[in-house]
Amino acid sequence: MSTFACSPILTPPPIAPDGAPIANDGWFPDVDIGDLRKARRIATEMPAERLRDAVREAIIWTNDQLEDWRADQAAASFAEVPSSTIDGLSRNVVLYQLAVGACAKALLIERQRDVDTTGAGQRKVDDLGDSIGELRRDALQAVRRILGRTRTSVELL
Repeated sequence: MSTFACSPILTPPPIAPDGAPIANDGWFPDVDIGDLRKARRIATEMPAERLRDAVREAIIWTNDQLEDWRADQAAASFAEVPSSTIDGLSRNVVLYQLAVGACAKALLIERQRDVDTTGAGQRKVDDLGDSIGELRRDALQAVRRILGRTRTSVELL
Protein backbone atom coordinates (compact mmCIF):
# COMPACT_ATOMS: atom_id res chain seq x y z
CA MET A 1 0.00 0.00 0.00
CA SER A 2 1.34 3.40 -0.86
CA THR A 3 0.33 6.80 0.40
CA PHE A 4 0.60 10.14 -1.17
CA ALA A 5 1.09 13.12 1.12
CA CYS A 6 1.28 16.67 -0.02
CA SER A 7 2.08 19.37 2.46
CA PRO A 8 0.21 22.61 1.90
CA ILE A 9 2.04 25.63 0.64
CA LEU A 10 2.16 28.00 3.55
CA THR A 11 2.18 31.62 2.55
CA PRO A 12 1.75 34.35 5.09
CA PRO A 13 -1.43 36.36 4.77
CA PRO A 14 -0.99 39.66 3.01
CA ILE A 15 -0.17 42.49 5.37
CA ALA A 16 -3.00 44.96 5.59
CA PRO A 17 -1.97 48.48 4.68
CA ASP A 18 -1.74 50.89 7.55
CA GLY A 19 -4.54 52.94 6.07
CA ALA A 20 -5.26 56.61 6.27
CA PRO A 21 -3.58 58.85 8.81
CA ILE A 22 -5.34 59.11 12.16
CA ALA A 23 -7.28 62.35 12.17
CA ASN A 24 -6.66 64.28 15.35
CA ASP A 25 -9.03 66.78 16.95
CA GLY A 26 -8.41 69.52 14.39
CA TRP A 27 -5.93 71.52 16.47
CA PHE A 28 -3.25 68.90 17.09
CA PRO A 29 -1.62 67.38 13.97
CA ASP A 30 -2.84 64.17 12.34
CA VAL A 31 -0.59 61.13 12.69
CA ASP A 32 0.47 59.08 9.66
CA ILE A 33 0.65 55.43 10.71
CA GLY A 34 3.04 54.42 7.91
CA ASP A 35 5.52 57.17 8.83
CA LEU A 36 5.28 56.25 12.51
CA ARG A 37 5.85 52.56 11.71
CA LYS A 38 9.03 53.42 9.77
CA ALA A 39 10.34 55.96 12.29
CA ARG A 40 9.83 53.64 15.27
CA ARG A 41 10.89 50.47 13.41
CA ILE A 42 7.65 48.68 14.19
CA ALA A 43 7.64 45.31 12.43
CA THR A 44 5.34 44.88 9.46
CA GLU A 45 4.01 41.73 11.15
CA MET A 46 2.28 43.99 13.67
CA PRO A 47 -1.36 44.12 12.56
CA ALA A 48 -2.45 47.55 11.39
CA GLU A 49 -5.50 47.45 13.69
CA ARG A 50 -3.36 46.85 16.78
CA LEU A 51 -0.98 49.62 15.75
CA ARG A 52 -3.87 52.04 15.15
CA ASP A 53 -5.28 51.26 18.62
CA ALA A 54 -1.93 51.97 20.28
CA VAL A 55 -1.44 55.20 18.30
CA ARG A 56 -4.94 56.43 19.21
CA GLU A 57 -4.20 55.78 22.88
CA ALA A 58 -0.84 57.56 22.55
CA ILE A 59 -2.53 60.56 20.90
CA ILE A 60 -5.02 60.77 23.76
CA TRP A 61 -2.20 60.65 26.34
CA THR A 62 -0.14 63.29 24.53
CA ASN A 63 -3.11 65.59 23.96
CA ASP A 64 -4.06 65.30 27.64
CA GLN A 65 -0.52 66.29 28.67
CA LEU A 66 -0.69 69.39 26.47
CA GLU A 67 -4.29 70.45 27.17
CA ASP A 68 -3.50 73.31 29.62
CA TRP A 69 -0.73 74.57 27.33
CA ARG A 70 -3.13 74.46 24.39
CA ALA A 71 -5.61 76.70 26.22
CA ASP A 72 -2.91 79.38 26.51
CA GLN A 73 -2.12 79.39 22.77
CA ALA A 74 -3.68 81.92 20.42
CA ALA A 75 -2.76 80.00 17.26
CA ALA A 76 -5.44 78.39 15.09
CA SER A 77 -3.56 75.07 15.03
CA PHE A 78 -0.66 73.32 16.69
CA ALA A 79 1.55 73.79 13.63
CA GLU A 80 0.98 77.57 13.78
CA VAL A 81 2.27 77.97 17.34
CA PRO A 82 5.47 80.01 16.95
CA SER A 83 8.56 77.82 17.06
CA SER A 84 11.66 77.18 15.01
CA THR A 85 11.49 74.93 11.96
CA ILE A 86 13.45 71.76 11.30
CA ASP A 87 13.41 70.20 7.84
CA GLY A 88 10.43 72.36 6.94
CA LEU A 89 8.42 71.23 9.98
CA SER A 90 7.61 73.13 13.13
CA ARG A 91 9.83 72.07 16.04
CA ASN A 92 6.68 71.45 18.05
CA VAL A 93 5.27 69.11 15.38
CA VAL A 94 8.51 67.10 15.38
CA LEU A 95 8.38 66.81 19.18
CA TYR A 96 4.67 65.89 19.08
CA GLN A 97 5.36 63.09 16.60
CA LEU A 98 8.22 61.89 18.80
CA ALA A 99 5.97 61.82 21.88
CA VAL A 100 3.16 59.94 20.12
CA GLY A 101 5.56 57.48 18.49
CA ALA A 102 7.44 56.68 21.69
CA CYS A 103 4.25 56.27 23.70
CA ALA A 104 2.65 54.06 21.03
CA LYS A 105 5.69 51.77 20.81
CA ALA A 106 5.82 51.46 24.61
CA LEU A 107 2.16 50.41 24.60
CA LEU A 108 2.79 47.84 21.86
CA ILE A 109 5.77 46.34 23.68
CA GLU A 110 3.81 46.12 26.94
CA ARG A 111 1.05 44.19 25.21
CA GLN A 112 3.36 41.85 23.27
CA ARG A 113 5.56 40.54 26.09
CA ASP A 114 6.69 36.93 25.94
CA VAL A 115 5.27 34.64 28.58
CA ASP A 116 8.26 32.30 28.62
CA THR A 117 9.38 31.31 32.11
CA THR A 118 12.82 29.96 31.17
CA GLY A 119 15.92 31.93 32.08
CA ALA A 120 16.31 33.20 28.51
CA GLY A 121 12.65 34.19 28.39
CA GLN A 122 12.94 36.10 31.67
CA ARG A 123 15.98 38.01 30.38
CA LYS A 124 14.01 38.94 27.27
CA VAL A 125 11.15 40.29 29.42
CA ASP A 126 13.64 42.25 31.54
CA ASP A 127 15.15 43.79 28.38
CA LEU A 128 11.70 44.81 27.16
CA GLY A 129 10.97 46.44 30.51
CA ASP A 130 14.02 48.67 30.13
CA SER A 131 13.02 49.76 26.65
CA ILE A 132 9.46 50.50 27.81
CA GLY A 133 10.85 52.83 30.46
CA GLU A 134 13.13 54.51 27.94
CA LEU A 135 10.27 55.00 25.48
CA ARG A 136 8.03 56.49 28.17
CA ARG A 137 10.91 58.78 29.19
CA ASP A 138 11.34 59.91 25.58
CA ALA A 139 7.62 60.65 25.26
CA LEU A 140 7.54 62.63 28.50
CA GLN A 141 10.68 64.57 27.63
CA ALA A 142 9.26 65.51 24.21
CA VAL A 143 6.09 66.81 25.88
CA ARG A 144 8.11 68.76 28.44
CA ARG A 145 10.18 70.35 25.65
CA ILE A 146 6.98 71.53 23.94
CA LEU A 147 5.84 72.98 27.25
CA GLY A 148 9.20 74.71 27.71
CA ARG A 149 9.92 72.89 30.96
CA THR A 150 13.12 71.24 32.09
CA ARG A 151 13.41 67.51 31.71
CA THR A 152 14.08 66.89 35.38
CA SER A 153 11.70 67.30 38.29
CA VAL A 154 13.24 67.43 41.74
CA GLU A 155 11.24 67.42 44.91
CA LEU A 156 12.56 67.86 48.45
CA LEU A 157 11.38 65.22 50.84
